[in-house]
Amino acid sequence: MDPSSDYHFLSQILWKRVKLTLVCGVFEGVLQHVDPNKIVILKKVELLDEVEQGSVREKASSVSLNAERTRKEKMKVEDLNACEPASPAPEAPTTSLLNDLKYSPSEEEEVTYTVINQFQQKFGAAILHIKKQNVLSVAAEGANVCRHGKLCWLQVATNCRVYLFDIFLLGSRAFNNGLQMILEDKRILKVIHDCRWLSDCLSHQYGILLNNVFDTQVADVLQFSMETGGYLPNCITTLQESLIKHLKVAPKYLSFLEKRQKLIQENPEVWFIRPVSPSLLKILALEATYLLPLRLALLDEMMSDLTTLVDGYLNTYREGSADRLGGTE
Repeated sequence: MDPSSDYHFLSQILWKRVKLTLVCGVFEGVLQHVDPNKIVILKKVELLDEVEQGSVREKASSVSLNAERTRKEKMKVEDLNACEPASPAPEAPTTSLLNDLKYSPSEEEEVTYTVINQFQQKFGAAILHIKKQNVLSVAAEGANVCRHGKLCWLQVATNCRVYLFDIFLLGSRAFNNGLQMILEDKRILKVIHDCRWLSDCLSHQYGILLNNVFDTQVADVLQFSMETGGYLPNCITTLQESLIKHLKVAPKYLSFLEKRQKLIQENPEVWFIRPVSPSLLKILALEATYLLPLRLALLDEMMSDLTTLVDGYLNTYREGSADRLGGTE
């Protein structure tokens, strides 16, 4: 069997741009889904060469190749991200298709945050500001955050400010003095990536029922299902994967997430240490900061079908004949 059509090989190059060669033609696009039954789904597709007769659009949002078709045809998949041999020279890719808009913060970008570790002065002002918001993002850090673990930090970001609540020092009073009201408020939308563990921790340790949550991990699964006609992804995405996939953030700008993981592996109780280094505080702030633009990107993708229908609706009358309009009530 050609190794390029092997399921395990294809799984390793998910979300990379590939060239897929079939009897019917040559397609180029982002490999979005593959399963053991050889159902292959490409996103942002370009038809490079058409062999069979028929009307096929040159560009499409996605294409699905089912098991029956791939059994009948010899399929070859090339990873366009891999290094090609020096000879023969590969064809130059179409720049307009391969260069998408990217969410690229400056390498020297600094995130501004406020640490809340006491109730005087800053705490009350932070709660008043947060209560005025319609949408905010929430993240959390601690040791095994769940009903059996320990919550150390609760990060809350608005469009203009980031607050780092030191729950390890503030204790349950932080929730009694305003945070619980915000987390349970049905009017305020909370953007979280994988809300399950935090929800479990807040419910069983503090009696808080999270309300009105936009979970970016769930949104990623829903968007994938909508785009692929009901399929589910092979696995749920991490925050880092979601930011690369939907916000097009270059991996070098997400090194703080890799650093976070390394620190936790070296010392699972790293979030208990006081005083906290500025580099750790920056990690806490960035975790929450990225969630708000990630939500907007996911909403845009999930609304793409509606946008397409509205575009057609706009042309229903204006591109029709005047005679037809005369009889329209």
